[in-house]
Amino acid sequence: MTAKATVTVDLGKIEQNARTVVSALPGVEVIGVTKVTCGSPEIARAMLAGGVSGIGESRLENVERLRSAGIECPYWLLRAPTPELAEDAVHLTDVSLQSEVETVESLERACERAGTRHRIIAMVDVGDLREGMMPVDLPAFLEEVRGFERVSVAGIGASLTCYGAIVPDERNLTQLVELAEAAEARLGRRLVVSGGMSTTLDAFSAGIMPRRIDNLRVGEAIVLGVSPATRENILGLHTDAVTLSAPVIECKVKPSKPIGTSAQDAFGGRPEFRDLGERRRAICAIGRQDVAPGALVPADPRVKVLGASSDHLILDVHELDQPPALGEAIRFVPGYSATLALFTSPYVAKEWIGD
Repeated sequence: MTAKATVTVDLGKIEQNARTVVSALPGVEVIGVTKVTCGSPEIARAMLAGGVSGIGESRLENVERLRSAGIECPYWLLRAPTPELAEDAVHLTDVSLQSEVETVESLERACERAGTRHRIIAMVDVGDLREGMMPVDLPAFLEEVRGFERVSVAGIGASLTCYGAIVPDERNLTQLVELAEAAEARLGRRLVVSGGMSTTLDAFSAGIMPRRIDNLRVGEAIVLGVSPATRENILGLHTDAVTLSAPVIECKVKPSKPIGTSAQDAFGGRPEFRDLGERRRAICAIGRQDVAPGALVPADPRVKVLGASSDHLILDVHELDQPPALGEAIRFVPGYSATLALFTSPYVAKEWIGD
């Protein structure tokens, strides 16, 4: 029995996943990304125990939370700040991903005022159309920022798959390496080649990741054990380090198709239903305000997710041998979008095991 929806994280499995990824990539610096867990200090500690070289975060608030928890390590800011947040960026992080000269200028001024230094990864867009300058603009960018005294270009990087669903392959990864080598010739020193995120592990497994790539930013594979491109297990990682338990608040036999005139649902959609006759349905105390229902996989395959309103998750439990009791927890393995929402929701309890 459980009183409220609860996310359970097995920190031992997170640590093992991190160690497996790091061990599989000798010579590659792995930055563990905690953003899907809202900068959870527990997750960060497990990743660092597993051997990642630093922690990557998109939000400065999360980095501040991690530092306040006493976690000292190199921090990478994965989403460029606005120029107005340059002070916080150089105070809280060591490396940031950048594609706008104006933002780098603001970082330089912030470093001067703080008496500190900051490193950047110059981001180029090799096809996914999220952040990054077009490759033809990289030389001009480097010329603009190479004279700065306190902000230095540490490497060249790219993001893939997160927006345009473009996977890392031999073509775009080779292009990234060629851009990095041209930048090295221009700047006269060796640079980091940051070859993307968890999906680049697919290219590594396929033997097409160029050897010159020496940095990856890995979050989903460590936390959920899957490739973002396929949602399938990769490198034999644990896929159940994060689970959700939600309590049943109603269980009744009802028609499988709503009765009456159909209109929009609460979220503007027009759902369609198959008439399967009367079925036993359970409602759990969690909804779209807390989770993406389509990204929940019931631990028991006999349970089917039918849908959700803002506060209610509707399940088909007709195939279970016994109807679930009120308060009984139904367990799920959440996908990425579900995990993101669950950790963001203040209404979902979090518990940690296997530390």
